[in-house]
Amino acid sequence: MNDSKDINSYMNTLGSKAKQAAKVLSQVSSQKKNEALMACAEVILDRKREIIEINRIDLRNAQEKGTGDALMDRLELNEDRVNSMISGIRHVATLKDPVGEIVQMDPTPSGISVSKMRVPLGVVGIIYESRPNVTADAGALCLKSGNSVILRGGSEAILSNQLISDCLIEGLENSGLPVNCIQLVQTVDREAVKILLGMDEYLDVIIPRGGKGLVKLISEAAKVPVIKHLDGICHVYIDSDADLKKAVDIAINAKTYRYGICGAMETLLVSKEVAFEVLPKLKGGFDKMKVELKGCSETRELIKINSAKDEDWITEYLSPVLSIKIVEDIQVAINHINEFGSGHTDSIVTENIEKAQRFCNEVDSSSVMHNLPTCWADGFEYGLGAEVGISTDKIHARGPVGLEGLTSQKFIVRGNAELRGS
Repeated sequence: MNDSKDINSYMNTLGSKAKQAAKVLSQVSSQKKNEALMACAEVILDRKREIIEINRIDLRNAQEKGTGDALMDRLELNEDRVNSMISGIRHVATLKDPVGEIVQMDPTPSGISVSKMRVPLGVVGIIYESRPNVTADAGALCLKSGNSVILRGGSEAILSNQLISDCLIEGLENSGLPVNCIQLVQTVDREAVKILLGMDEYLDVIIPRGGKGLVKLISEAAKVPVIKHLDGICHVYIDSDADLKKAVDIAINAKTYRYGICGAMETLLVSKEVAFEVLPKLKGGFDKMKVELKGCSETRELIKINSAKDEDWITEYLSPVLSIKIVEDIQVAINHINEFGSGHTDSIVTENIEKAQRFCNEVDSSSVMHNLPTCWADGFEYGLGAEVGISTDKIHARGPVGLEGLTSQKFIVRGNAELRGS
């Protein structure tokens, strides 16, 4: 593709093929979709070594360009991560198919029968950075939910994405489903993204998965509805009634499980009643993991760390950096989270059930946790099989977007020639 005219033609061809495939896929049985998913998983298993080798080329190219550690971590595919892709696809095949599900509504005064049927969205566009596993996860979820999908990954993962896409297409071919159900944009030209955002003739929704800049750009430019999340500014609050052994383990895991995920804790809030006891223990644990700590003035009176600035409370580090703040009580913690958080995932550590319930009720985030590290915020861990992203929106989906989040509903109304009068 040498010019914008060629790219425009190419993108519109992808859109047309996706729309045609979506019509076919919406009528495919659950059994047939499950067979296709298992076939896709088998192809990825057979080509696992090839996927890891091609990913090393992407990693090497990204490193030469000076890509940061967080993005490098997201880009890497090792054996465990490829195995997780395979198990994720297989798990999606075992999940209940939401398409066609009927919800019967209460009887109407007129006697007509009204129900709701769950249906696919149609054609989904997914734009993502770094993580080549998204190619498999998104492809599987869209297939199972009856949607065709156009995938546009980042240039840093182009070789990995192409190979994984080839595996999925081979699985579709082996199972007799339209290969255009899953299409990867093969060009890294940014013009393709611009065109995709305006393809409202073909696309029903766009899901961006990447950094704040990418999501903001797509949200502002898209002519198609967007399911998005902007930041993963996640908090853990250690309450005065916390089991401090649990608190230390949870806080360290929430931060250090993987620094580059959106569910990593970025701010730790600690009740002043237990701060003097728990903060030195936490510092010891974080020092071992080489995590840079920044704290408020009260925190720095108890442990020797760097000073936190105002912008630290609204920063998604995605790296071994953590801000810490001592708070008066649970109400101050809730207020801080609702003011500075991103509505992603926040957790309370406490043995007080009433406080835990209050926290869950009052914190306005897509996932609110009790006695768990925030890194559990993940579609696979929630039993969704996988996810196409974690939405901090409230419409149309919120939290990890799995099968149900990729569907909509339509009303089914039945009667027996009842006529509407004045």
